[in-house]
Amino acid sequence: MSETIGDAVQMEVFSNRLLAISEDMGSILIRSSFSSNIKERRDCATALFDARGRLVAQADLIPIHLAAMMGGVHAILRRHAISDLAPGDAFVCNDPYLAGGSHLPDISVITPIHHDGQVRFFAGNIAHHADVGGRNPGSTSGSSRSIFEEGIRIPVIRIARGGEVDRDLVEMIAWNTRDPEERILDLNVQVGTNVRGGRMLCQLVDRMGWTAVERAIEDILTYTRRRLRNRIAALPDGEYRFTRELDDDGFGGEKIPLTCIARIRGDSLELDFSQCGREARGAVNLPESALQASVYYSVKAVLDPDLMPNQGMIDPITITAPQGNIASPRPPAAVAARAVTSNRLCGAIFGALYQAMPAERVMASCNDSTSATSVSGWHPKRRTTYIYPESMGGGAGAFADRDGQDAIHVHTVNSTNLPVEALELEYPLLLDEYCFVADSGGAGKHRGGLGMARQIRIRHDGTTASLRSDAHIVPAPGVFGGHPSSVTRITRNPGTPDAELLYSKASGMAMKAGETIRVETLGGGGYGDPRDRPNELLARDLRQGKVTRAAAERDYGADKVARALGET
Repeated sequence: MSETIGDAVQMEVFSNRLLAISEDMGSILIRSSFSSNIKERRDCATALFDARGRLVAQADLIPIHLAAMMGGVHAILRRHAISDLAPGDAFVCNDPYLAGGSHLPDISVITPIHHDGQVRFFAGNIAHHADVGGRNPGSTSGSSRSIFEEGIRIPVIRIARGGEVDRDLVEMIAWNTRDPEERILDLNVQVGTNVRGGRMLCQLVDRMGWTAVERAIEDILTYTRRRLRNRIAALPDGEYRFTRELDDDGFGGEKIPLTCIARIRGDSLELDFSQCGREARGAVNLPESALQASVYYSVKAVLDPDLMPNQGMIDPITITAPQGNIASPRPPAAVAARAVTSNRLCGAIFGALYQAMPAERVMASCNDSTSATSVSGWHPKRRTTYIYPESMGGGAGAFADRDGQDAIHVHTVNSTNLPVEALELEYPLLLDEYCFVADSGGAGKHRGGLGMARQIRIRHDGTTASLRSDAHIVPAPGVFGGHPSSVTRITRNPGTPDAELLYSKASGMAMKAGETIRVETLGGGGYGDPRDRPNELLARDLRQGKVTRAAAERDYGADKVARALGET
């Protein structure tokens, strides 16, 4: 079709109609789900695609899920002729190598949407299921060596025909997990969510007519594509490189470089990951869909945060990642802990793109990580095995004009933390403490955001815990003289004679009643020379306990601390 764009106001209205449908689907999925990981932590996403598999709208939920839904749609189109898709069909999938998935706990349901007998759209949703089987409860162990250890693998397969859910398939999936009731209920909600989205899409087509809808889709994709190309063209041509590192590959040893080379030529952008480290022995490999989602999110966040999330933001970007390194693993490499690598790789992309931008737009490195725990045991009230998953953020990087945000998820993981009341109501666990980590943000003219601490107490014997974390060795660097952050620490039974500092990817730990696990995440990097920090901001940090006096005197100088507190 022509690159000419129609009426700008009508295009904006139409784009927001599509966005409202995808957001409504997300709200339905969250409010109707059974498991706390979806209904409370919102570890899910929804999106709409056209019949060619192009993204037309995405809800504002979890960025890493985007390309997995896209991969599911493309897998359907590779396997089936569009004419073979009947009204009421729905497909389920999760496998990174067979169906474009992200990791096995993220299960996608994709539904072709018919209007007047023709497939016009695909409605998609994806949800992180708390367990899908495998060697360790939670199915996200950082130390698995193969995808076969990580849970049930689901290629693209019909989960509904003619509007009827295939109960045999749902139960086959569910009974390969540790909490089948949760899986059955949540999978049915995922199917129903797309039915609701399909009805809203058909109502939109009824109101506008298909010809007008088709033209409007082309307009918003063309506009988004052109807008991103303009943002790229405004940057100086060149090659820009930045590296972040993982502590290890899941089994200790050397740090693993995650290098992004950004090549800008006119209005085109290539992101090259050929210099990333080797394919990991453990589960921190990044499958193709997670790499794509990391790239699309990062480019949007750095160059144009208000850009509409659709295919137009994808087309101008070229991704280079030769198979066999950590950013392009070969099957059956393990990928359960891919979020750790995704967030760190986003930090590398940010760092590369920032080199082409003025200093006032640069942000220091964020925590670029996600520290996850999975606690599992017998639930005496539900009479079944429970799995409590939790992922924690940390500090965001500082900017030229402000401190970084405290205790926040960054990049491609955007879930909430489970509220204390919900945790203690739904699981036989107690939360001892939930707080900021003092001194965790990097010092600077503007301070990096603080990390968070969360301490969980076990109530019953026979409980197991697994970790999926990083940044226990490598902090978040500062910029322009700003200091690096702290590092993450995970401790078993802190404050007791049995206290033990844990490895970042310890798995299958047997725990007894009364034992605790404490996670303290890293902060963000600082921006600018600490000597330039305004005294009133330093005094506020000290009063609020965000920075201790000892750390402030070390990083800012004893004289400056005394002046900030009015002692001289």
